[in-house]
Amino acid sequence: MASLTLTSTRTWSAVLFDLDGTLIDSAGDITASLAYMFSELDRPIPSEDVLRTYVGPPLLDSLQSLAGFSLTDALSAVTIYRSNYRDRVLRSPVFPGVAGLLERLYTTGLPVALATSKPENMARLVLEHTNLAPYFTVITGASEDGQLSTKADIIAETLRRLTALGINTDNPVMVGDRNYDVVGATANDIPTILVEWGYGSPAEAAEAIATVHSADQLRTMLLRAKPTIN
Repeated sequence: MASLTLTSTRTWSAVLFDLDGTLIDSAGDITASLAYMFSELDRPIPSEDVLRTYVGPPLLDSLQSLAGFSLTDALSAVTIYRSNYRDRVLRSPVFPGVAGLLERLYTTGLPVALATSKPENMARLVLEHTNLAPYFTVITGASEDGQLSTKADIIAETLRRLTALGINTDNPVMVGDRNYDVVGATANDIPTILVEWGYGSPAEAAEAIATVHSADQLRTMLLRAKPTIN
């Protein structure tokens, strides 16, 4: 990865956060519901490592690309998954330091938004349950009907909602944990910072502008200045 320097001439205008693997530690609950789904469909249950690769991207896409489901079968499988996951969605804990980070961003007036592939209604429930919702100006997730599902489209919709509220979106940054976040942000000309505590592999950080190892390090990067690639 290219080296980075911090410049004092430009700062971020808004921060977009992923949810699973970035703000909340949801992998165990998601993989448990995936295992339930495969079992209900009388299909072999993948290993835990394989199931974890489903965490992050839209499930509808992953079932087709990773498990070979047809679109019709994938839609049915998602319904089974969600029926089980609804009972688990509020169990996932917030990662250490995240609540304090969001509170600090809020007090400084830096607009914060959520851009997640989790269904928007579920994402809102999670943020409300964990008392994180007040820190977010906009909460955007996938639509239940699948019309809004790709990360690129979800990020674009997040930016549209921020703009509609009169918030400057000229210089936003995405914070996530998977290459999927990087790809979606890049499609919207947004740089991405990846968090090491999430579910991505080191190889997924190749196109990110930086990887942070703690909430404190992320706070420093978000509040001081914009990193520039040398």
